[in-house]
Amino acid sequence: MRHLPVAFAAALTFATARAEEVSYFPVPAGAGPHDVAPAQDGTVWYTAQRQGALGRLDPTTGKVEQIPLGRGSAPHGVIVGPDGAAWVTDSGLNAIARVDPATRAVRTFSLPEGRGHANLNTATFDLGGRLWFTGQGGIYGRLDPRSGAMEVWDAPRGAGPYGIATAPDGTVFYASLAGSHIARIDVATGKATVIEPPTRGQGARRVWSDSRGRVWVSEWSSGQVSVHDPSTGSWRSWKLPGERPRAYSVYVDENDQVWLTDFAANAIVRFDPPSQRFTSFPSDRTSANVRQMLGRRGEVWGAESGTDRLVRVRLGGPR
Repeated sequence: MRHLPVAFAAALTFATARAEEVSYFPVPAGAGPHDVAPAQDGTVWYTAQRQGALGRLDPTTGKVEQIPLGRGSAPHGVIVGPDGAAWVTDSGLNAIARVDPATRAVRTFSLPEGRGHANLNTATFDLGGRLWFTGQGGIYGRLDPRSGAMEVWDAPRGAGPYGIATAPDGTVFYASLAGSHIARIDVATGKATVIEPPTRGQGARRVWSDSRGRVWVSEWSSGQVSVHDPSTGSWRSWKLPGERPRAYSVYVDENDQVWLTDFAANAIVRFDPPSQRFTSFPSDRTSANVRQMLGRRGEVWGAESGTDRLVRVRLGGPR
């Protein structure tokens, strides 16, 4: 397998007024980084969507390595699995790919025949170690990494399944961008049940759970962040700052602070639920197009697909 090592100068860094530190890390030109997944060894995986590769950044040195995923690859999402490997949803290959962190070996799990053009998007592991994934073509599915067995279901309302996440109690939820709803998956049977947000046509894009099991949703069309409490069935919504926000992704950190990306504001945005206040972290370049966010203790990461950079925000002290 051919690897493409790239070394860069030290990351550009600056501190915000609230003591958060924002740093930028360049990746190869034309990579179009889409999703990121910080690993426990300190490195960060990212999908180089335009180059059909999975990238790995060492933030300490700035060194970047890209691992080709195969002819026709167009990787979208990446997460780190319980086995420590990087797991990729690849819409170009119409397959799930596993990349071994030690050997860089790539193994692909193709969708079943008749499930072509699924437009695979994102994935999550349930508490039993099975991988659940979405496809905007109107499907969601489950892969057992131990046996390689894969099942795919038609989404209850067709096209749209996009973001997906697992709550602390093991429940899996996905967001439907085209369908403007979220859905709860019964991990035992695979059945998905639609849950309607209060705002019609809101364009639910990504979803994440906080430590209490509440489900946070980034709403692309409405520019809102919403939260659903499955224990009560309640919803609350807040509009992001600005005239026409576009909430792309959502991630909840270990302090239950909610992080979003806003295409219209060219910024990462933090929402503090207790005070209901937003704090914005604009990019230092135009058209950054920060897409997905993910994190590990003490820091959150995003991918600037418009500038071929990864961005890290190191968390400040208590608020």
